[in-house]
Amino acid sequence: MVDLHCHIIPCIDDGPGNLNDCLIMANRAVSAGITHIFATPHHLNGQYENSKWIILKYVDELNEYFKDEGIPITVLPGQEIRIHREFFHSLKTDELLTLANAGKYILIELPFLDIPSYTHEIIYELLLKGITPIIAHPERNRKFIEDSRLLVELVQEGALTQLTAGSIIGRFGKKVRTFAETMIEHNLAHFIASDAHNVTTRGFFLNEAYDKITKSYGVSQMFYFRENAQLLLNGQSIQREEPIPIRKKIFRLF
Repeated sequence: MVDLHCHIIPCIDDGPGNLNDCLIMANRAVSAGITHIFATPHHLNGQYENSKWIILKYVDELNEYFKDEGIPITVLPGQEIRIHREFFHSLKTDELLTLANAGKYILIELPFLDIPSYTHEIIYELLLKGITPIIAHPERNRKFIEDSRLLVELVQEGALTQLTAGSIIGRFGKKVRTFAETMIEHNLAHFIASDAHNVTTRGFFLNEAYDKITKSYGVSQMFYFRENAQLLLNGQSIQREEPIPIRKKIFRLF
Protein backbone atom coordinates (compact mmCIF):
# COMPACT_ATOMS: atom_id res chain seq x y z
CA MET A 1 0.00 0.00 0.00
CA VAL A 2 1.20 3.51 -0.84
CA ASP A 3 0.82 6.54 1.43
CA LEU A 4 1.46 9.73 -0.53
CA HIS A 5 1.27 12.28 2.31
CA CYS A 6 3.06 11.79 5.62
CA HIS A 7 5.23 13.80 8.00
CA ILE A 8 7.70 11.10 9.00
CA ILE A 9 11.03 12.97 8.85
CA PRO A 10 11.91 13.91 12.45
CA CYS A 11 12.67 17.36 13.80
CA ILE A 12 11.98 19.47 10.70
CA ASP A 13 8.29 20.37 11.02
CA ASP A 14 5.33 19.32 13.18
CA GLY A 15 6.04 15.66 12.54
CA PRO A 16 7.91 13.38 14.99
CA GLY A 17 10.07 15.28 17.44
CA ASN A 18 12.84 12.69 17.59
CA LEU A 19 14.26 9.67 15.79
CA ASN A 20 12.64 7.19 18.17
CA ASP A 21 9.13 8.48 17.36
CA CYS A 22 10.03 8.36 13.67
CA LEU A 23 10.99 4.71 14.11
CA ILE A 24 7.70 3.97 15.88
CA MET A 25 5.80 5.64 13.05
CA ALA A 26 7.65 3.55 10.47
CA ASN A 27 6.84 0.33 12.32
CA ARG A 28 3.18 1.33 12.60
CA ALA A 29 3.09 2.09 8.89
CA VAL A 30 4.46 -1.37 8.13
CA SER A 31 1.89 -2.93 10.48
CA ALA A 32 -0.81 -1.07 8.53
CA GLY A 33 0.38 -2.66 5.30
CA ILE A 34 2.19 0.39 3.92
CA THR A 35 5.20 -0.43 1.76
CA HIS A 36 5.95 2.99 0.26
CA ILE A 37 5.54 6.31 2.02
CA PHE A 38 6.04 9.82 0.70
CA ALA A 39 7.75 12.10 3.19
CA THR A 40 6.06 15.47 2.66
CA PRO A 41 7.28 18.07 5.16
CA HIS A 42 5.58 21.45 5.24
CA HIS A 43 7.23 24.12 3.13
CA LEU A 44 6.59 27.87 3.16
CA ASN A 45 3.47 27.65 5.33
CA GLY A 46 4.58 30.61 7.45
CA GLN A 47 6.18 28.40 10.05
CA TYR A 48 8.39 25.84 8.30
CA GLU A 49 10.75 25.96 5.37
CA ASN A 50 12.08 22.67 4.03
CA SER A 51 13.54 23.07 0.58
CA LYS A 52 14.05 20.37 -2.00
CA TRP A 53 17.68 19.54 -1.30
CA ILE A 54 17.21 19.31 2.46
CA ILE A 55 14.40 16.81 2.01
CA LEU A 56 16.29 14.71 -0.53
CA LYS A 57 19.18 14.45 1.92
CA TYR A 58 16.96 13.43 4.84
CA VAL A 59 15.05 10.88 2.77
CA ASP A 60 18.29 9.17 1.72
CA GLU A 61 19.41 9.06 5.34
CA LEU A 62 16.05 7.75 6.52
CA ASN A 63 16.03 4.94 3.96
CA GLU A 64 19.50 3.88 5.07
CA TYR A 65 18.41 3.99 8.71
CA PHE A 66 15.28 1.91 8.10
CA LYS A 67 17.34 -0.58 6.08
CA ASP A 68 19.79 -0.95 8.96
CA GLU A 69 16.89 -1.40 11.39
CA GLY A 70 15.30 -4.04 9.17
CA ILE A 71 12.12 -2.04 8.54
CA PRO A 72 10.65 -3.03 5.15
CA ILE A 73 9.45 0.36 3.98
CA THR A 74 10.63 2.71 1.26
CA VAL A 75 10.52 6.46 1.82
CA LEU A 76 10.11 8.74 -1.20
CA PRO A 77 10.65 12.50 -1.26
CA GLY A 78 7.96 15.14 -1.47
CA GLN A 79 6.78 18.43 0.01
CA GLU A 80 3.50 19.82 1.24
CA ILE A 81 3.88 23.23 -0.35
CA ARG A 82 1.74 26.15 0.74
CA ILE A 83 0.82 28.08 -2.38
CA HIS A 84 2.22 31.61 -2.44
CA ARG A 85 2.58 34.47 -4.92
CA GLU A 86 6.22 33.64 -5.68
CA PHE A 87 5.42 29.97 -6.33
CA PHE A 88 6.98 29.89 -9.79
CA HIS A 89 10.07 31.75 -8.64
CA SER A 90 10.48 29.01 -6.03
CA LEU A 91 9.99 26.41 -8.75
CA LYS A 92 12.48 28.11 -11.09
CA THR A 93 15.15 28.27 -8.39
CA ASP A 94 14.76 24.51 -7.80
CA GLU A 95 13.44 24.94 -4.28
CA LEU A 96 10.23 22.98 -4.80
CA LEU A 97 10.04 19.21 -4.91
CA THR A 98 7.60 17.17 -6.96
CA LEU A 99 6.51 13.81 -5.57
CA ALA A 100 9.37 11.31 -5.89
CA ASN A 101 11.31 14.15 -7.55
CA ALA A 102 9.80 12.85 -10.79
CA GLY A 103 8.52 16.15 -12.19
CA LYS A 104 4.98 14.89 -12.71
CA TYR A 105 2.88 15.47 -9.57
CA ILE A 106 3.19 18.10 -6.84
CA LEU A 107 1.40 18.28 -3.47
CA ILE A 108 0.08 21.75 -2.67
CA GLU A 109 -1.67 23.09 0.40
CA LEU A 110 -4.16 25.93 0.66
CA PRO A 111 -4.83 27.97 3.81
CA PHE A 112 -7.53 26.29 5.88
CA LEU A 113 -9.71 29.41 6.03
CA ASP A 114 -9.36 30.84 2.53
CA ILE A 115 -8.56 30.25 -1.13
CA PRO A 116 -6.00 32.75 -2.44
CA SER A 117 -6.98 34.70 -5.54
CA TYR A 118 -3.98 33.33 -7.46
CA THR A 119 -4.90 29.65 -6.89
CA HIS A 120 -6.41 29.19 -10.37
CA GLU A 121 -3.37 30.78 -11.99
CA ILE A 122 -0.94 28.50 -10.16
CA ILE A 123 -2.88 25.38 -11.09
CA TYR A 124 -3.19 26.50 -14.73
CA GLU A 125 0.52 27.29 -15.05
CA LEU A 126 1.58 24.05 -13.38
CA LEU A 127 -0.53 22.05 -15.80
CA LEU A 128 1.01 23.94 -18.72
CA LYS A 129 4.43 22.82 -17.42
CA GLY A 130 3.27 19.21 -17.34
CA ILE A 131 3.06 19.10 -13.54
CA THR A 132 -0.26 18.00 -12.05
CA PRO A 133 -1.10 19.66 -8.73
CA ILE A 134 -2.65 17.56 -5.97
CA ILE A 135 -4.56 19.63 -3.42
CA ALA A 136 -3.96 18.27 0.07
CA HIS A 137 -6.99 17.81 2.37
CA PRO A 138 -9.44 20.20 0.63
CA GLU A 139 -12.24 18.69 2.73
CA ARG A 140 -10.87 20.69 5.67
CA ASN A 141 -10.91 24.04 3.86
CA ARG A 142 -13.65 26.36 5.12
CA LYS A 143 -14.23 28.08 1.77
CA PHE A 144 -14.64 24.80 -0.10
CA ILE A 145 -17.13 23.59 2.49
CA GLU A 146 -19.11 26.84 2.23
CA ASP A 147 -19.07 26.91 -1.58
CA SER A 148 -18.20 23.60 -3.20
CA ARG A 149 -18.33 25.18 -6.68
CA LEU A 150 -14.86 26.58 -6.01
CA LEU A 151 -13.47 23.07 -5.63
CA VAL A 152 -15.41 21.73 -8.63
CA GLU A 153 -13.87 24.46 -10.79
CA LEU A 154 -10.32 23.55 -9.76
CA VAL A 155 -10.89 19.86 -10.42
CA GLN A 156 -12.47 20.66 -13.79
CA GLU A 157 -9.37 22.67 -14.63
CA GLY A 158 -7.23 19.58 -13.99
CA ALA A 159 -6.26 19.65 -10.32
CA LEU A 160 -6.39 16.43 -8.32
CA THR A 161 -7.30 16.13 -4.65
CA GLN A 162 -6.17 14.06 -1.68
CA LEU A 163 -8.49 13.28 1.21
CA THR A 164 -7.05 12.63 4.66
CA ALA A 165 -7.92 9.21 6.05
CA GLY A 166 -8.82 10.73 9.42
CA SER A 167 -11.40 12.97 7.77
CA ILE A 168 -13.26 9.98 6.37
CA ILE A 169 -13.57 8.29 9.76
CA GLY A 170 -14.63 11.47 11.53
CA ARG A 171 -11.48 12.47 13.40
CA PHE A 172 -11.82 16.08 12.21
CA GLY A 173 -15.49 16.37 13.01
CA LYS A 174 -18.84 15.62 11.42
CA LYS A 175 -18.85 18.50 8.93
CA VAL A 176 -15.44 17.63 7.51
CA ARG A 177 -16.42 13.96 7.30
CA THR A 178 -19.66 14.84 5.51
CA PHE A 179 -17.86 17.02 2.97
CA ALA A 180 -15.28 14.28 2.39
CA GLU A 181 -18.14 11.89 1.65
CA THR A 182 -19.73 14.43 -0.68
CA MET A 183 -16.44 14.77 -2.54
CA ILE A 184 -16.27 11.02 -3.06
CA GLU A 185 -19.88 10.89 -4.26
CA HIS A 186 -19.26 13.68 -6.79
CA ASN A 187 -15.96 12.42 -8.27
CA LEU A 188 -13.99 15.18 -6.56
CA ALA A 189 -11.52 12.93 -4.71
CA HIS A 190 -8.62 11.02 -6.27
CA PHE A 191 -6.37 9.86 -3.43
CA ILE A 192 -6.57 8.90 0.24
CA ALA A 193 -3.48 9.50 2.40
CA SER A 194 -2.70 9.34 6.10
CA ASP A 195 -1.20 12.82 6.64
CA ALA A 196 0.28 11.12 9.72
CA HIS A 197 2.28 13.39 12.02
CA ASN A 198 3.04 11.60 15.26
CA VAL A 199 2.57 8.55 17.48
CA THR A 200 -0.31 9.97 19.53
CA THR A 201 -3.06 11.95 17.79
CA ARG A 202 -2.17 11.92 14.07
CA GLY A 203 -1.42 8.35 13.08
CA PHE A 204 -2.06 6.00 10.17
CA PHE A 205 -5.77 5.44 9.58
CA LEU A 206 -5.65 4.28 5.98
CA ASN A 207 -7.09 0.83 6.68
CA GLU A 208 -9.94 2.28 8.72
CA ALA A 209 -10.68 4.79 5.96
CA TYR A 210 -10.59 2.14 3.24
CA ASP A 211 -12.89 -0.09 5.30
CA LYS A 212 -15.35 2.79 5.67
CA ILE A 213 -15.22 3.51 1.93
CA THR A 214 -15.79 -0.16 1.13
CA LYS A 215 -18.84 -0.31 3.40
CA SER A 216 -20.30 2.95 2.09
CA TYR A 217 -19.41 2.83 -1.61
CA GLY A 218 -18.28 -0.69 -2.44
CA VAL A 219 -14.98 -2.42 -2.98
CA SER A 220 -14.45 -0.88 -6.44
CA GLN A 221 -14.33 2.63 -4.95
CA MET A 222 -11.79 1.49 -2.38
CA PHE A 223 -9.60 -0.04 -5.09
CA TYR A 224 -9.94 3.14 -7.15
CA PHE A 225 -8.14 5.13 -4.44
CA ARG A 226 -5.56 2.44 -3.71
CA GLU A 227 -4.76 1.94 -7.37
CA ASN A 228 -4.41 5.66 -8.00
CA ALA A 229 -1.73 5.88 -5.32
CA GLN A 230 0.07 2.95 -6.94
CA LEU A 231 -0.21 4.52 -10.39
CA LEU A 232 1.29 7.75 -9.05
CA LEU A 233 4.15 5.77 -7.50
CA ASN A 234 4.77 4.16 -10.89
CA GLY A 235 4.76 7.54 -12.63
CA GLN A 236 1.63 6.71 -14.59
CA SER A 237 -1.49 8.73 -15.27
CA ILE A 238 -4.14 8.20 -12.62
CA GLN A 239 -7.79 7.29 -13.11
CA ARG A 240 -10.24 10.15 -12.87
CA GLU A 241 -13.92 10.64 -13.53
CA GLU A 242 -15.69 13.81 -14.66
CA PRO A 243 -16.61 15.78 -11.53
CA ILE A 244 -20.29 16.08 -10.73
CA PRO A 245 -21.34 19.59 -9.61
CA ILE A 246 -22.85 19.81 -6.15
CA ARG A 247 -26.13 21.58 -6.75
CA LYS A 248 -26.74 23.09 -3.34
CA LYS A 249 -24.65 24.64 -0.61
CA ILE A 250 -24.28 21.97 2.02
CA PHE A 251 -23.61 23.86 5.23
CA ARG A 252 -21.44 26.49 6.82
CA LEU A 253 -18.46 25.48 8.93
CA PHE A 254 -18.67 28.43 11.30
